[in-house]
Amino acid sequence: MLGTPSTRSIARASARHPWRVIGLWLLALILAATAMTDLRLDSTASFTNKPESVRGRELLLQRFHSDNPAIETLIVRSETATVDDPAFQATVQEIVRRLTERPHLVDAVITYYHLKALGHPTAESMVSPDRHAMLVRVQMAGTVEQLSGHAEEYEALVRELARPGFQVLSLGSITVHHEFNQVAESDLRRGEAIGLPIALLVLVIVFGALVAAGVPVILSIVSIIIALGLTAIIGRFADLSLYVINMITMIGLAIGIDYALFIISRYREERSKGLPVIDAVENAGATAGKAVLFSGMTVVLTLAGLVFLPTNIFRSLGAGAVVVVLVAMAAMLTLVPALLGLLGDRIDWPRLRGAWALRRAAQPKQRVAPAGIGIWWRITHLIMARPLLSAAAAGLVLVGLALPSLDLRRGSADNLSTLPEGEVKHAYQALTRDFPTGLLDPIEIAVDGQRSPQSEAAIATLVERIRQTPPFTPAVEVQWTTAGDLAVIRVPLAVDPSSPEAIQAVKTLRGELIPAAFNGVPAQVYVTGSSAFNTDFLDLVDRFTPWIFAFVLSLSFILLLIAFRSIVIPAKAILLNLLSVGAAYGTLTIVFQKGIGNELFGFTHTPVIEAWVPIFLFCVLFGLSMDYHVFLLSRIQEHYLLTSSNREAVAAGLTATGRLISGAALIMIVVFAGFATGRLVVFQQLGFGLAVAVLLDATVIRTVLVPATMAVLGRFNWYLPAWLSWLPDLRIEGPRRFPAHEPALATGPSGE
Repeated sequence: MLGTPSTRSIARASARHPWRVIGLWLLALILAATAMTDLRLDSTASFTNKPESVRGRELLLQRFHSDNPAIETLIVRSETATVDDPAFQATVQEIVRRLTERPHLVDAVITYYHLKALGHPTAESMVSPDRHAMLVRVQMAGTVEQLSGHAEEYEALVRELARPGFQVLSLGSITVHHEFNQVAESDLRRGEAIGLPIALLVLVIVFGALVAAGVPVILSIVSIIIALGLTAIIGRFADLSLYVINMITMIGLAIGIDYALFIISRYREERSKGLPVIDAVENAGATAGKAVLFSGMTVVLTLAGLVFLPTNIFRSLGAGAVVVVLVAMAAMLTLVPALLGLLGDRIDWPRLRGAWALRRAAQPKQRVAPAGIGIWWRITHLIMARPLLSAAAAGLVLVGLALPSLDLRRGSADNLSTLPEGEVKHAYQALTRDFPTGLLDPIEIAVDGQRSPQSEAAIATLVERIRQTPPFTPAVEVQWTTAGDLAVIRVPLAVDPSSPEAIQAVKTLRGELIPAAFNGVPAQVYVTGSSAFNTDFLDLVDRFTPWIFAFVLSLSFILLLIAFRSIVIPAKAILLNLLSVGAAYGTLTIVFQKGIGNELFGFTHTPVIEAWVPIFLFCVLFGLSMDYHVFLLSRIQEHYLLTSSNREAVAAGLTATGRLISGAALIMIVVFAGFATGRLVVFQQLGFGLAVAVLLDATVIRTVLVPATMAVLGRFNWYLPAWLSWLPDLRIEGPRRFPAHEPALATGPSGE
């Protein structure tokens, strides 16, 4: 038993009172659908602590009395006229007039002509070298969040600004936010359209019945909707990333379908042994239900570590995944038994009764398959006949795949350069054709101190050094507050603000240029802007990664130690999982970073892997891979407790779970691969990494390494030191109740 109430008693109570359970879930579904209407999401990443980039940004907003309005930049280009021609100037004046006619959208418009008339030093930076293109700065009448509902109106207005011979495109926080939202929604629909039908087909093949195949899909959708409703409530108290919807849907489909698959399959197995419906549901809850609880809690606890990282990306994705797994677990432990109790044998409707099914029904019921029956039995015995050779070959494959991960580089993979074709991408291409790519998003240096000859001299020295150091551009601008207590130095870059070169530029400023210029000056200097933000984000990930690895590994060890009462099983499971994670990292590096085979899969070649993907992938994979280990090892342990034969227990466990786990793994792979076909690079990387790791885990590890290592270790697999004998006996699979007429256990040939 596992606590009070146990999964056995929960399953029995749910099966005996199905309408009460179903009614409660319907009520939860309605409430969640209502809450979803107020789901607040953000396309930008933010910190919940105060690194240097955040402190600098807050100072600039406070001292310059800014409420951080959204900024858009128009790129106006003519192939025939130059900015010095009257026709070009008249066109720009008309653009300014049309924009300022919408005061609910636009607050101010700044052009080259305005800055030139004022003698501003940055005026020429707004004109391309060939003088056929000009940048127009548009300060919007509100923040990105305030104007999110007016994005389409603004984009339509920009399209109306074009004139014969003049191209007008807009790029900025409003248009980028809107574009990312649209692409994320499109990717979500695409992932569902690919994953759901194929998952349903796999379930039909596994179950051979439409009702049994449809129930897991419906239950996973219910879990996703309720999880989204709960996430909407969380979003009222914390900033959530727009990626949370994609994460909940992807994990919810994979986990929900798999968990229902395991429980329904065990129920059908118990029914085939002659147990009444309620007793079959009870035994399924006591065995597969307990395995779902253990594996689900492993996923939840491994992902919980991400919630403590002080960024909205990690907290959003971690919280979203945790919520959907908890809801899916609750549904599998209550709603599935309720439906099984209500449907009974109708769960198998309509089922084809072929010759294979009739032969199986005529066989005497045995708990261990006889030798020579089934492909999994034969594969297992073949591998266990030469376990060292099999383990070495499989290990070499995984190590070979993992080696490229030594070259893995992290950064911002989802940026303007990787966006799919559209107006924002065209605007970005037009910008990069004529202007430095970092012009719209400069590094900002906040100098907190009184304006004095000493501070001005330090700023002048810094500006001179910056202009001489690539990848900075000469168009450096200095501005003081009216009170003279804060200066901002805006430093455009000649490279993409999200590139590794930009991150190195921030480190150069912080580590070399600023300390040299402000040595002995009474001022605090902060480097901020998106490039500094990315730098601080990477530093945070580096700082927290060892702690998260330690948390996940130790937690996984403890859970498996309690579940199987062995120190060898959890140690080996952790080692095998690390191999699969390393192989996933290596394949990500090969396909995305090195660009080998990316076009074959339709993926975007990027110079970096998204900064948060590796650590998030590690936590998710450790949780998901435990599913197969828990379900497989629990069946092996069940037979070992009954037969005391390690080899036959391994063969019996793989035979009993081979088809089921293969189907479950295939469903996960399909779901993850479906989301990897989207256009957002971050989900291409995450979906592909998850799909590869699950594929390796369900084939190389589960089929080869698990039986091979168990054959080598023999009875030592179940070794528990005497000083740990006080641990509670919470074994997942244990002796079950069988009808009195069931024949005695058939052990098959001895394996030892």
